[in-house]
Amino acid sequence: MPTFTAPTIATIENNERRQQLQQIIDLKTKPRGALGRLESLALQIGMIQGTTRPQIYQPQIRVFAADHGLTKHGTSAYPSAVTAQMVYNFLQGGAAINVFARQHDIELKVVDAGVDADFANSPFKDHPQLLDYKVRYGSRDAMSEPAMSEAECIAALSSGMEVAKGLAGNLLIVGEMGIGNTSAASLLLARLGEMSIADCIGRGTGLDDAGLQHKTTVLTQVLQRHKNAQTPLEVLAALGGLEIAMMAGALIQAASERRILLIDGFIASSALLAADHLAPGVAQYAIFAHHSVEPGHAHLLKLLNAEPLLDMGMRLGEGSGAALAYPLLLSACSFINEMASFSDAGISEQNS
Repeated sequence: MPTFTAPTIATIENNERRQQLQQIIDLKTKPRGALGRLESLALQIGMIQGTTRPQIYQPQIRVFAADHGLTKHGTSAYPSAVTAQMVYNFLQGGAAINVFARQHDIELKVVDAGVDADFANSPFKDHPQLLDYKVRYGSRDAMSEPAMSEAECIAALSSGMEVAKGLAGNLLIVGEMGIGNTSAASLLLARLGEMSIADCIGRGTGLDDAGLQHKTTVLTQVLQRHKNAQTPLEVLAALGGLEIAMMAGALIQAASERRILLIDGFIASSALLAADHLAPGVAQYAIFAHHSVEPGHAHLLKLLNAEPLLDMGMRLGEGSGAALAYPLLLSACSFINEMASFSDAGISEQNS
């Protein structure tokens, strides 16, 4: 029986360092708490990095792409062919995540985790931004069998770890592209979060009311089909997707290297949920970029005790929300490192 052995994730908690960071923040030339969420963000980054002088350099985005066999049951408003088409769009620099990555000077690469297309025989086969880690040509139909065998799931997890291993910089954004992956994310949330599937399901790429009801019916049947999948690995293999498994592996590896995990929306958060079940402690390293309008994301954020930075009504994926939130992390580091303290500036402190 194949097994997955995750690295041990170090705790970020250190009472002395937390107190040091809080004191530095409180003594800046401002009323205590006047920078609001930016203050707790600076403290969180300092705790993740284990320093009172946090900094971010050479951020990385990896967009993981794969197809889903379950889409043959009409769970998505778009055909599966769009996954490969969007990969071509990424490689030509035309997607939202390309725009935001260029704007903020974040290195972007696309990972073929399991797209149902042969990029090796395409004009993009040697593209420097395309990384080939394909496990198989799309996951299986989870209505009739596990989306992945456990061996395939472990291969995806291991490949994700390999993608993240030794990356330049100290911040990782994992994005995704996979028609049908909101279904996989909803299934993972329902099983790992012990929730009703109806509470986890949204419109994905734009289903109408009838499509949403059909999606709910299909996913209810899938959960029943795999009711015996209980361990995190069994659940991820039976209900997840190749890109989600690979994202989970990347998050596990990045956390083991004490990197900041800047988490995008619903799909990325479901990968984090799976990662934290497989390697407890991964979620300590997560900063949640935004609140997706996908209904399941609100439940997932609550489950992970997360406070996202932005709420802009987004549901695109690709890592786009994380890229938009990235400058806030830079500002948090800048103020804690560069803003004068009361004593530095010769300004009287608040009366006690």
